[in-house]
Amino acid sequence: MTDPELTADRSRGIGVWPLIRTERAALAADLEDLTDEQWATPSLCTGLTVREVLAHLTAGASLNAVRWLAGVIRCRFDFDKQVAMRLAEQVGTTPAEALERFRRIVPSRTKPPLPAIAMLGETIVHGEDIRSPLGIRRDYPIEVLTQVAEYYRGSDLVVVAKGRIGGLKLVADDGPFTTGSGPLVSGPTLALVMAMTGRATYCNDLEGDGVELLRGRCGTA
Repeated sequence: MTDPELTADRSRGIGVWPLIRTERAALAADLEDLTDEQWATPSLCTGLTVREVLAHLTAGASLNAVRWLAGVIRCRFDFDKQVAMRLAEQVGTTPAEALERFRRIVPSRTKPPLPAIAMLGETIVHGEDIRSPLGIRRDYPIEVLTQVAEYYRGSDLVVVAKGRIGGLKLVADDGPFTTGSGPLVSGPTLALVMAMTGRATYCNDLEGDGVELLRGRCGTA
């Protein structure tokens, strides 16, 4: 049976699922040789280690709409509790197990009731939550980052992004992304994406009169 969302993606020339698979595979490769100490490094997600954020990504790619709803009901619509419960299911007993579980979902097209582009955004943003504290750099294709930025500029689904950048003009200096009006925030597309999703540290890579306003709107990721 044809996946209607995949068909729609192809008709728009997006090909989101192959991009997700590529980003997951790249992240798995980057984490192959981490020490136990590195796995325990605090991520950019407040209160979560590198290993726990990876488990969160695994959980997201292991939940279809039915399992997601069942978990929400089980947790009495406490979404934070649901996230913590699913993370615990995937964190494994060792870092090696956590990584192997993530490797198994690299090609997965399973997802909660979210658009595929949201899953791409999650993969990139949480990938940076992991990589940045470890000093790992990935050079993302600018067209991929632009797609993610375009999604977040119009969405408050899962993470508040649209509301965070209200009244600001965002302009990428390495690609075509631009949005909004008001005090200027400019810089690399990746930094804009990460700041849009609440990662204040990436405001250090941005310039313009609106940067401090955006920084003040960044809270817990």
